[in-house]
Amino acid sequence: MTKRISRREAITAGFAGAAAGALGACGNGAGGTETPVAAPTGSAPQTGSGVRAVVVGAGAFGGWTALWLRRAGAEVTLVDAWGAGNARASSGGESRLIRATYGTRRIYSEMVARGLQIWKEHEARWDDRLLFSIGMLRISSGVHEYAKSALPILRELGFRVEEFDGDELARRFPQINPEGLSYAVLERDAGYLLARRGCERVLEEFQAEGGAFRRAEAAPGAMDAGRMREIRLSDGSTVEADLFVFACGPWLAHLFPGFDPPLVQSTRQEVFYFGPPAGRADVTEEELPTWIEGPFYGIPATRFRGFKIADDRRGAAFDPTTGDRTPSAKGAREAREYMEHRFPGMRGAPLIEARVCQYEQSADGNLIVDTHPEADNVWIAGGGSGHGYKLGAALGEMLAGQALGEREKEPFFGLARFAGADAAGPSATYRRT
Repeated sequence: MTKRISRREAITAGFAGAAAGALGACGNGAGGTETPVAAPTGSAPQTGSGVRAVVVGAGAFGGWTALWLRRAGAEVTLVDAWGAGNARASSGGESRLIRATYGTRRIYSEMVARGLQIWKEHEARWDDRLLFSIGMLRISSGVHEYAKSALPILRELGFRVEEFDGDELARRFPQINPEGLSYAVLERDAGYLLARRGCERVLEEFQAEGGAFRRAEAAPGAMDAGRMREIRLSDGSTVEADLFVFACGPWLAHLFPGFDPPLVQSTRQEVFYFGPPAGRADVTEEELPTWIEGPFYGIPATRFRGFKIADDRRGAAFDPTTGDRTPSAKGAREAREYMEHRFPGMRGAPLIEARVCQYEQSADGNLIVDTHPEADNVWIAGGGSGHGYKLGAALGEMLAGQALGEREKEPFFGLARFAGADAAGPSATYRRT
C-alpha cells in the first residue's frame, strides 16, 4: 500500500531540500544535501504500475506530468493537437523568466527551488543547456513590498538575494537609467529558460522512456458515475484509460465549458525583440540580468534572440486557435518608449521580431490543480496566468504523485477556493452548460 504524504512532508523531502541541494551543488554557496531526481526506466518506485494514463497537452504542465507518470510506471499516452512547444501554445515562446520571488506565497518559491533542481539535473542528462541563471533584477520607485516580503523565504530556502538602493543600482548597472528608481532586489539564482526547446526536450525524454505521443485534437469522453472512461481524438479513434490529466492551457474552457470566464480567461499578450547595437555587451546577458519594473519585464539580448520586452498587463480576450497573431503598433510603441527610457543604449534599436501569445488567466491568478468536480479520475492542470512555465517541472512531479495517490491534494491550487468558504463546493463555481 502506497503511503500518501502531505504537502508538508513533500516539501521536507523535495521542495525545501531541493533549494539547498540544487543551488549548493552548482557552487552558489547555499549548502545542503541534494535531493535526487527520479532516474528513468525502472530505477524509481513503480507506484503507477498497471495504471493507464492519458495526458492532454504537451506544454510545460502536461509534458512534465506525463514524464513523471511514466517514471512511476504508468502506461502513458500524451496527446497534443499541434505538438510540444508549438507556436499557438502558451509554452511555445523562445524564452520564459524563472524567478523565486512570490511575496509571501511560499509554495511557489518552493516549487521554483525544486524546478531549478530538476532543470539542472536534466541539462546534465541531456547535455543541453536550457537554464540560464543570469539573475533577475526587480526595480521600483520605492520599496517594493511584494519583493521585500519574499526575502526571508528566499534566504531560508537557500536563494542568493541582494537588496539595494538607487545609488547602488546606478553604480552596478550603469546601462540602466536610474531616474525615479530608489529600490532594487537582485535574485542571483534567477534567469530564464528556453521555453519551446524545453518542451521539445521533455517530449523527447518521455518517448525515450517508453511514453506514447499522439498528435491529434482531443475531446473528453462522457463522465458517468463520477468517472471518465475515454477521450475521443480528431482522427476518429478513442483512447481508454484509468486516469486523465487535462493540461490544455487556454483550451481548457473549450473542452470543459464550465471553466469559461471568469474562472479561466485567455488574454492576448505581445512580446517584442529589438536588435542591440553591435559590440554592446552591456545590453546582453553577459552584463545584464533579466528584469521586472511595473508591468514591463524583459530579457537582455542573447545569442538566440534580441533584447526582449514584454508587457504583463492583461490584454483583450483571445481565441488561441483562430486569433490573429499580428502584433499591434500600439504595443510596439509602448515597448519601445519604455526600453529607450530605461535602457538608453537601446535607443533607435530596430524591431527585429515580435510575436503574440496568450495568458491562460485564472480568476485569482493562481494555478488550478485539482480533480474535475464531476469525475474523480480526471485532473485539471491550468491557470498558468503568465507565470506558469517556471513551475512546470515541479508541478508535473507534484500532480503525478497526487493522481497516483502518493500525495494529498494542495488546497491552495484547488477549485474549492473559488466557492468561498465552502471547501466542499467547487461545483459552485464550475458552471455546467
